[in-house]
Amino acid sequence: MAEKIEITSESMNARELQKEVHFIGNVMIKQSQSWLHGERVVVYFDENNETKMYEASGGVTFELRNEKNFYKGSAKKIIYYPQKSYYILQGTAMIDDLLNKRRINGELITLDMITGNADVQGNKKKPVKFIFDMEEKK
Repeated sequence: MAEKIEITSESMNARELQKEVHFIGNVMIKQSQSWLHGERVVVYFDENNETKMYEASGGVTFELRNEKNFYKGSAKKIIYYPQKSYYILQGTAMIDDLLNKRRINGELITLDMITGNADVQGNKKKPVKFIFDMEEKK
């Protein structure tokens, strides 16, 4: 059984021929214990009207939870593929892994919520940054 997704925004524009719906202004997407917030979200559908992809932009913030992971973060733009539970964070991207007490920053981060794997890319002006706490030896 599919999980219920709730999207709220200030306005909405459905484009039937392109199979996309545009949500504009203070957009909030909620699914189970996870949420994503941005100024603009476009939801793309495939030929079977199944959700193919979400594209969020405008100061995007999020909390993502499943049985194994709990992440909190932000980026200028996030693309989400719900069939694969796969996220692409672009532009000043940051993820806090709240269960493992780690933080990653970069210009481009890909996150697989099923495996918990992340791939991070930086550039010369903003290198990749990985921050974690070490346990004290007693």
